Amino acid sequence: MAKVEPILGFAGMASQAIELYVKAFGAKEKVKIRYSQADPKDYQCTPDEKDFIYYAEIAIGRQTIALGDNAEAVRNGVVPNTGNAFHVDLLVHFDTDEKLKTAYELLSEGGTITTPLCNQTYCSLTCALVDKFGGRWQLMSGYKG
Repeated sequence: MAKVEPILGFAGMASQAIELYVKAFGAKEKVKIRYSQADPKDYQCTPDEKDFIYYAEIAIGRQTIALGDNAEAVRNGVVPNTGNAFHVDLLVHFDTDEKLKTAYELLSEGGTITTPLCNQTYCSLTCALVDKFGGRWQLMSGYKG
C-alpha cells in the first residue's frame, strides 16, 4: 500500500523552518539528515551546503511532513530575491522499487523529470518530477528511516 505525505522544499532554510514548526505546532523531529551526513556517492556538498537539510521528517500530530533543502537550486542561484523558493511536493512511499518504477513511467509521460531515478542515503530508490498537469511528485521506496 502506498503512503502519501507532503514534502516541503526549501532553498537553504529548512533547518530554520523545522525550528519554527517545532515552536508553532509542537512538531516532533523524527529524522534529520544534513548534506554533510549524506553518502558522498549520493551528493558531494560544498562547505556552504554541509548544514543544509538533505532529508528530514517532522510529525505534527499524527501527520508526517518531509522537508529538505534543494542545495543545487542554491548553488545555481535559483533563489528568488524575497522568500525562500518554498514549494510543496507530494511524497509517495512505495512498498517496492518495481511499484515506484511503474508510477514513475506513468507520471513522467508528458511531464518534466526534476530528479531522475537514483538511490540515496535514506532510501533504495527515489525520483522527483512534475507531471503533465503541473503536479509536483517525489517517489520513494526502500525507506531506511
